[in-house]
Amino acid sequence: MPQLKLLLGCQENRAEFQNENQTRACLCSVSMVTEKREQNHKCQSMIPNAKKPVIVREVWAENLEQEFNLIRFVRPYYPVASLDTEFPGVIYLPNVDKPFYSEMSPSENYKIMKSNVDALNIIQVGLTLSDCHGNFPDFGTGTGFIWEFNFRDFSVEGDRQNPNSIELLRQQGIDFAKNRDKGIDSNDFKMQILQSGLLFKTSSMSWVTFHSAYDFGYLIKILIRRELPPNIEAFMWLVEFYFGPRVYDMKYMMKFCNGLYGGLDRVAKTLGVERVAGKSHQAGSDSLLTLQTFMKLLENFCLKENHGKRDWNLNEFEGFLYGLEAKEGDSFGYRVA
Repeated sequence: MPQLKLLLGCQENRAEFQNENQTRACLCSVSMVTEKREQNHKCQSMIPNAKKPVIVREVWAENLEQEFNLIRFVRPYYPVASLDTEFPGVIYLPNVDKPFYSEMSPSENYKIMKSNVDALNIIQVGLTLSDCHGNFPDFGTGTGFIWEFNFRDFSVEGDRQNPNSIELLRQQGIDFAKNRDKGIDSNDFKMQILQSGLLFKTSSMSWVTFHSAYDFGYLIKILIRRELPPNIEAFMWLVEFYFGPRVYDMKYMMKFCNGLYGGLDRVAKTLGVERVAGKSHQAGSDSLLTLQTFMKLLENFCLKENHGKRDWNLNEFEGFLYGLEAKEGDSFGYRVA
């Protein structure tokens, strides 16, 4: 996909990375214990673009620093990131006179999101890094790697939660007792990601998400170590400050696509994208599916020409988060600067 690098502002430097002798040194930090654990997550299906199997690298308190060392090493060569979070559902819902989020204003949606994020604790964060051809970090191996961070902040016994959401996550394989015992303290995660090179405008990262107001809500909460700001303008300023201007929410972009609707799995299926590692409602797997579905979306709507014109200009979708954007008839909208 040579044109994707232009759409996403990527640089053609991956070949230089693969020729560097530092690759071998980087590989030395991947312990035999880690390799054995990862074999349980290896998927035999192949990525449509990279043609490699994918391993979800499970991150806990004990290997948090090691994994961020790997991320720091490859970040300059993989400028596209997708993220997903898992959390204990929602406990605050819209008023009965506006039962659907689509009927609510951006400020009303933000108020509901803020109330939930302030009251609840993060469970997982998934991170997939990619170049503009859909290739993932491989550290000189024949396998692509993505990351899943498991947090200890949430206590299933004592914290507020939506019981249905907790049961769904349990069925999908999340071990709440293990998270509580071996998981990452969110303050330690904050310190590592601030030094990772992933954040701030200087990183030149493009962030790919799906229905991501809550994803950014939980990450901003971790980064500022307090409740979310009282108004949507301040929240969007923080999103832009930490993640830069290149933020894409596929749920928002779908509003301009004929035939695309529903959740991530439905959209991926419609576009012919298969889940190649992990399960739904696991943050690492969902971040991977988000990235691959986004690439397919660009291929279908940004790269194909219709009567000499492309359907989309990707810049038109930068910075809008679904539910926090202007509704039809509004004279204003909220997006990162």
